[in-house]
Amino acid sequence: MTGPTRCPGNLAAVSDTSVLALRGATTLDVDQKDHLLERVRTLLSHMLEGNGIAHDDLISILFTATPDVHSVFPALAARQMGMGDVPLICAQELDIVGAKPLCIRVMMHVTSPRSRAELHHVYLEGARDLRDDLPQ
Repeated sequence: MTGPTRCPGNLAAVSDTSVLALRGATTLDVDQKDHLLERVRTLLSHMLEGNGIAHDDLISILFTATPDVHSVFPALAARQMGMGDVPLICAQELDIVGAKPLCIRVMMHVTSPRSRAELHHVYLEGARDLRDDLPQ
């Protein structure tokens, strides 16, 4: 969805923003609450800062975790960063033989003036090799 949209509070103003999905992932060394929350906060920070995404640009965030993650919901990290008013949901990844273990994936829905090609998806730690089509 692109093109002019009305801005709340100022019907004369228009904005050329799109709704986009930004992807990211990270892995854990161990399934431990504080470690998971630190890794997810780092991932979210890189995703936001690297793409110039402000809090008001966030629509929703979907977190998935591999079936070997049990310590805490990854969405708690977002709430700790002040995103409690953003719709957040956690789900479990498919249990695929040979899949990357202890992996947290994120799909962040945002509004942005950027094009899809201008987004910088973020893959940290052991998740870097999940996408060989992205620049480092």
